[in-house]
Amino acid sequence: MQRVYERKQRMAAAQSLRDIKASEKQAKIDYLELRQQEVADLNDEIEDCLASLRGVLAHTLAVDDTINFDRLRPTEKFAPFEISPRLRSSSSPERVLHQPPPAWSTFIPHVARRHELQEKTATENYNKQLLAFNIQEIAKNFFREQERHEYDARKAAFYAAQSERNSEIDQFKADYFSHDRDALVTYCEMVLSRSEYPVNDFPQQFRLAFDPQNGTLAVEYDLPLISIVPATIEFRHIKSKDSIEPKVRKPADIQGIYRQLIAEIALRTMHELFEADQALAIQVLSFTGIIDTHDPATGHDTRVPVISVRAARDTFIMINLHRADPVACLRTLGAHISARPAELLAVKPVIEFNMVDKRFVLQGDALNELENRANLLELTPTQFEVLVANLFGKMGLETKLTCSSRDGGVDAVAFDIRPVLGGKVVIQAKRYKDTVGVSAVRDLYGTMLNEGANKGILVTTSKYGPDAYTFSADKPIELIDGSALLYLLREHADVHARIVPVS
Repeated sequence: MQRVYERKQRMAAAQSLRDIKASEKQAKIDYLELRQQEVADLNDEIEDCLASLRGVLAHTLAVDDTINFDRLRPTEKFAPFEISPRLRSSSSPERVLHQPPPAWSTFIPHVARRHELQEKTATENYNKQLLAFNIQEIAKNFFREQERHEYDARKAAFYAAQSERNSEIDQFKADYFSHDRDALVTYCEMVLSRSEYPVNDFPQQFRLAFDPQNGTLAVEYDLPLISIVPATIEFRHIKSKDSIEPKVRKPADIQGIYRQLIAEIALRTMHELFEADQALAIQVLSFTGIIDTHDPATGHDTRVPVISVRAARDTFIMINLHRADPVACLRTLGAHISARPAELLAVKPVIEFNMVDKRFVLQGDALNELENRANLLELTPTQFEVLVANLFGKMGLETKLTCSSRDGGVDAVAFDIRPVLGGKVVIQAKRYKDTVGVSAVRDLYGTMLNEGANKGILVTTSKYGPDAYTFSADKPIELIDGSALLYLLREHADVHARIVPVS
């Protein structure tokens, strides 16, 4: 019996050990599955983020960005009048009727007197209650009328405010369709503010300026930082160390994803504004994407333009954005895209924002700039010739002046001495106050053909019309307007000039 007992004990202990090992094995399997699920969740987050970044442009193509003015109108109805519960009419008091005494009570005087006393008391009580009720109803009627008067006043004010709001919308709509500067900028701000981006790290801060004379809308748009791109390709679970470790994305890949992203933001913004433009007021749209950050070299706040593009309406609406490659599309439009935005390598804005709307001036520097900055429109033709020639000399071209043209401009022949990319360049400058039309661009193109030049550059102190950009789009011609000229002077010649019409 003892041996049987011991044998059973050993068997039970062995089974218990097997159960423990099986439990530990299952726990280990469950733990590994949890770690694998943790890795899968982390990788799903990365893929979702990348999908969102790569779908910025596609996200808006299925959305109608037009603002419906009627939907801006208030549609709320004022609540119907309801009497306060405390002022609702109550039931009038009921008179208490006592059962008349039997006929035989006439032979018993005290019974008849008691009945008479009860009737008298009941009548007096009823009269008191009725008087109190009537007084209360009179007071309720007074307060009901007062409450109704206050309600009518609130209702009238409510619908008056709605009417005023509708009048404001009517005026806003009329101003917008008449291409009023402020109305159009407000309308475009509404369009961009309603644009929903798929991830949360987009600043969606911007400035707009509109020039109604030539239909140019300038957009200065804050871009997300490059840190929005996941720095990790994927996570892996290393069983030997029981750790989850990232596989780091190459800097070149991050740059590529970021360049694609900012290209899509540029095209998306331009698409939304052109699509929403019911008044057909925007003939030319310029987009400059800004990185608002701090310079790691100086620690100071800085705003760096890393992408800038301009397109005429007719050119842009012909692009099939569903199929176009964003970066290649922008290159075709002549965009300037920073090669290294992470290093805050700036590009030249195609339009300087403050040149579009003269009202945007930094107050702190305005007086000093007016005193110290040369006005290009006050220069003599000879001074302007020298200025342009020196500028392109600073930019690396060998420039030779020719005779001044009769319109106050200057012709110059320059040579780009770089191998393969270099060659002869014809430069024409127009010191104009008015918009430069397509005829000047045609003249430049004819001069290029006559001179056998590889490239033509047209410089003006004013602006170009939409036809000028359309004509030069597929030709080796660069159009430099007043804002770009100021930028080039500042960047390459350290000349802080201004362009102010001379009365």
